[in-house]
Amino acid sequence: MMGTTLFIDPGRCIGCQACVAACRECDSHRGKSMIHLDYIDAGRTAAAMPTVCMHCEDPVAPCAEVCPADAILVTADGVVQEAAKERCIGCGNCVDACPFGVPKLDVAEMLQYKCNLCYDRTSVGLAPMCATVCPTSAIFYGSIEELEADRPGAQAIDVFRFGSAEVRTGCAVVAPDSFTGPAPGGM
Repeated sequence: MMGTTLFIDPGRCIGCQACVAACRECDSHRGKSMIHLDYIDAGRTAAAMPTVCMHCEDPVAPCAEVCPADAILVTADGVVQEAAKERCIGCGNCVDACPFGVPKLDVAEMLQYKCNLCYDRTSVGLAPMCATVCPTSAIFYGSIEELEADRPGAQAIDVFRFGSAEVRTGCAVVAPDSFTGPAPGGM
């Protein structure tokens, strides 16, 4: 997991869509939101789950690994970039390879879009747009130490299993202290 990163805490999300609106304002993809906000049981609960790129680390980000045009680069600090406009051929391999369902293909533009952790901001020490507006801190940007100080007993999970495959991510999902699943990796 990256030193300072994004933590998603679905137990705090109220589905207000402030993150979606803020994401549209990010300079790197102005007008398009890279956050998918899924309502867990619409009509019966306000529970929602913000889904952003998890910036997979191990193995190398599956989306980048399958790109035949090398359009998806991973920065030295582990941020998986969206497809470079001048290189993306719109094949959709990245969409199919992502275990989290994050990249989206704009068919009209024949170009892939996904969360790039507001790299124009995070590379200079600022938080991503989504984290700056979340009223409940369901999207939290900081270090694991800051998260643990803010939420004693919470676990940050950065290892996910998909069948026999295991993926370690640069971002993490926060589980409540009563979570009884596998121990978080790398903490």
